[in-house]
Amino acid sequence: MPSHTVLAQFLRFAMVGASGTAVQYAVLWLGVERFGVGAAAASGAGYLLGAVVNYVLNYFFTFGSRHSHLRVASRYFSLLAVGWCLNTALMWLLVQEAHWYYWVAQVLTTGLGLLFNFAGSRWWAFRP
Repeated sequence: MPSHTVLAQFLRFAMVGASGTAVQYAVLWLGVERFGVGAAAASGAGYLLGAVVNYVLNYFFTFGSRHSHLRVASRYFSLLAVGWCLNTALMWLLVQEAHWYYWVAQVLTTGLGLLFNFAGSRWWAFRP
């Protein structure tokens, strides 16, 4: 595939990811500021909710998949399970151990997750 196709797909993936990120950040804020939950736990819960939003949009909009939901969803959510572990562990390390402000840690973690999730989605979960 030409590189401009990869770039266009990445941009669609990032746009879709923004909706899931909005869900994750809302849960993070509510969890930390309103309910006193730790940043790693709140971020992890938000990641899971955002993943559902992202799956549906990526299936139809980003990748235009023609495979069964059983095949694609099992791969996608397996990939996101690894991503969830990385997100939650990195948030815990940066906030609890390195004492970073939780929003700075989350923005860095989100950027790394975007790259990881796009690569795994394109070349494995939604692979034609």
